[in-house]
Amino acid sequence: MKRLFIAVMLVAAVGYSAEYHVATNGSDSNNGSKSNPFKTISAAAQVAQPGDTVIVHEGLYRERVNPPRGGTSEEKRIVYQAAPGEKVVIKGSEIIKTWEKVQDGVWKVVLPNSFFGNYNPYNQLVTGEWCKWNKKTGYPRHTGTVYLNGVWMDEAKTQEQVLAPVGDKPFWISKVENESTTIWAQFKDVDPNKELVEINVRQSVFYPDQPGRDYITVRGFTMRHAATPWSGAMSEQIGLIGTHWSKGWIIEDNVISHSMNTGITLGRYDLGRFGVAMPEVSASGFVKSCELAIEHGWSKEKIGSHVIRNNDISHCEKNGIHGSLGGIFCTIEGNTIHEIAVNGWIGGEDVAGLKLLASNDCLIKNNHIFRCHAFGGIWLDWMAQGTRVTGNLLHDNKMIDIFMEVDHGPFLLDHNLFLSEVSIFDWSQGAAYAHNLIAGIIRCEKQDRETPFFKPHTVEGLKLSNIQHKDMRYYNNILAGKSTLPDGVLTNHLQAAGNVTLPGAAIKLDERPDGIWITLPLLTETQNCTIVTTELLGKAVIPDAAFEAPDGTPYRLDVDYFGKKRNENPDPGPFSLTADKNTFKVWPK
Repeated sequence: MKRLFIAVMLVAAVGYSAEYHVATNGSDSNNGSKSNPFKTISAAAQVAQPGDTVIVHEGLYRERVNPPRGGTSEEKRIVYQAAPGEKVVIKGSEIIKTWEKVQDGVWKVVLPNSFFGNYNPYNQLVTGEWCKWNKKTGYPRHTGTVYLNGVWMDEAKTQEQVLAPVGDKPFWISKVENESTTIWAQFKDVDPNKELVEINVRQSVFYPDQPGRDYITVRGFTMRHAATPWSGAMSEQIGLIGTHWSKGWIIEDNVISHSMNTGITLGRYDLGRFGVAMPEVSASGFVKSCELAIEHGWSKEKIGSHVIRNNDISHCEKNGIHGSLGGIFCTIEGNTIHEIAVNGWIGGEDVAGLKLLASNDCLIKNNHIFRCHAFGGIWLDWMAQGTRVTGNLLHDNKMIDIFMEVDHGPFLLDHNLFLSEVSIFDWSQGAAYAHNLIAGIIRCEKQDRETPFFKPHTVEGLKLSNIQHKDMRYYNNILAGKSTLPDGVLTNHLQAAGNVTLPGAAIKLDERPDGIWITLPLLTETQNCTIVTTELLGKAVIPDAAFEAPDGTPYRLDVDYFGKKRNENPDPGPFSLTADKNTFKVWPK
């Protein structure tokens, strides 16, 4: 009896962790054991408690997972994961096999509005604060779309476009009436009832409908097809997968694609939930929204600290990843982000591969970001304080590789490869650039807007300042092609040493079977470079804050892009160089 009592006490102290299984041949009336699995992930989510794991087995699941609870700590999180070695696909779409032929190449389907539940994507326009339409390619579009064999089709502006002869780019259009929704679509030389034709039905694939569902892990899934709305800077952000307004998620090893707006959202709170009216859509309104966020729990203790790791994110028309205030203290590492906003269906502010408003103490590391249109690869807008961007490969981004907008620092960009035609927009101050390879143009501007800064490593003590381009540092960079050190507005405020300029030098990037390789010109110019440290960089003037890691430990940049130890007199640029080697495999590392 005494032994039994001790065993019971140990279980109570340690806590019991259950394992639930989901399989396509299961039943939601089962108990979720391996031999009696649930049929849907949503059924497992209803019973999963902190410390539990939901294992999903191979197959296709068409559902939106709305986890009703999260974990309570790093040690007691709720884990959703694909079974090891098994391919698990979750889609927000449904197959349609009831198309009726209207004329050659044009078909229609009529669906009851009840088919869509409480969210009909064909009655929801993409709209929100700072959403605009490209004059050449843009016009108001809905969050729904049509896919033919996995390829999404473009929504027509008028029904006449759909009834016209089918060109290289097929169109669809819809009409929502009181009881039904009709979709017309062009299918050239194919019978859509014999092909895989899917339509967006669900607003998201994995997203909690309430904030504060913390410490959730989502691992190893392929997630596609979401009728996501515009993820705004001042309103709730709903992504194909999103953290809502929470803390401590891990989203890793997933394939995420075909979101009408954003792939992964790191959250913005909905003021309406607190009975508060939305401030005006303006710079001053955004400042007010930050103040309101602090009043309603925006803090290091409650929000952010997510890990977004080793995901492949593509074919999203607004962002691969976006967070407004909810992305503080995060690690975004090892992701591939590509084919973002390439169709030009929607436009306006915030459209980029990775967009964060408030990247306080974020680590953005070892990501591969390319073929992102609109504003390009990375856009860190407002409150990049304590942010480090390191070891990333960016190329073939249409507008720019990285945009630092109205930040006061300190922020550190080191060991990155910025290879697009325009590498850097810097409208900020309190910056440090070290050991980067910069092959494109650098552009700098002052800004009169007053934007926030905080006490170091917090979102407390909010104060405001405009941008006068004070307080910038460039150490040990290689500037090639059209790249030159900033001058003009920066002449009296620029600290620079150890940089090598290669005017007109071409950087060659090759995609080979084993990865991506880069070829640099052999360096003939030598520099007396020193190891870049927190002491060397000093403090960002406006926030009076040191360039240091989020935990307050000092920086010492003594390893290169590959993690190789540097000499005390390091080479400029991302790599440790030799006299006769100028070709490096840069992805995967």
